[in-house]
Amino acid sequence: MKKYIHLFILLVALISACSPITKTRPPSSSLHILASTTFLADIAQNVAGNRVIVKSLLPFGADPHSYQPTPVDVTKIADSNILILNGVGYESFIEPLLNAQPAGSEHLIITASDGLDQHAMEENGTQIGDPHMWLDPIRVIKYVENIRDGLIQADPGGKAIYTANADAYIEKLKDLDGWIVEKVNTVPAEHRLLVTNHEAMGYFAERYGFEITGSVIPSFSSNASPSAREMAALIDEIKKLNVPVIFLDTADNNTLAKQIADETGVMIVDDLHLESLTEGPPAATYIDMMKYNVSRIVEALK
Repeated sequence: MKKYIHLFILLVALISACSPITKTRPPSSSLHILASTTFLADIAQNVAGNRVIVKSLLPFGADPHSYQPTPVDVTKIADSNILILNGVGYESFIEPLLNAQPAGSEHLIITASDGLDQHAMEENGTQIGDPHMWLDPIRVIKYVENIRDGLIQADPGGKAIYTANADAYIEKLKDLDGWIVEKVNTVPAEHRLLVTNHEAMGYFAERYGFEITGSVIPSFSSNASPSAREMAALIDEIKKLNVPVIFLDTADNNTLAKQIADETGVMIVDDLHLESLTEGPPAATYIDMMKYNVSRIVEALK
């Protein structure tokens, strides 16, 4: 697989050398905006409105933690002049492709999470940040502001449109936050215990008063692997606290979670959508995704 990734990177360099990427301030008609994930594309489209189309690099259902670039992705990146990334190491699969660009070529890169404080943990002796900030809608307000400012930088003529659209979407995010608070308040405080596949819900838990009691994979990435000692410690913690559920994303491998469920008798909810939208219901938009996830969590914990 690594050999193919190197070939993709070489292809990017060749494409870029033949067709230099446009400058950072193209007219709106020539804006080619590519977001790394489906939920970022949806958030950005709400800001862009009808002025420009935002596309997603990753397809529906893809897990960014384990995603490998394809030849089609190479073309999409080379053809875009604005990239919208989550940041905090979430899009490590894109970085080699960008680094292969020839000198003088440019993308305008909008990092949605810029300016937000991040949770951190030590993994294999290295400090890493938790990128899953979009699971707190109040933090997504900053995403919207960063995307708005980036689009205005690229297309000053659209400032009024981008500003109005951002303001309207921020109000929807505030409404979403209020809706989540109401739903979560139906769960007794002592039942607000979360065990997840990997450490994806820290910002959500912080915002809405949940306690993260453990993760099957003690990492912000679903690519890591737990040790036998970590698995045993999680099983003990689940038994001690009488945790009723393990929550998984639809893209997660549920093998380890099933092993823990066999040991503890907990239920597994494996149909959350934490990293990607769906093509149609139940998570066709970012707001739909959040409402669906919260409804499933509340239903399981009440």
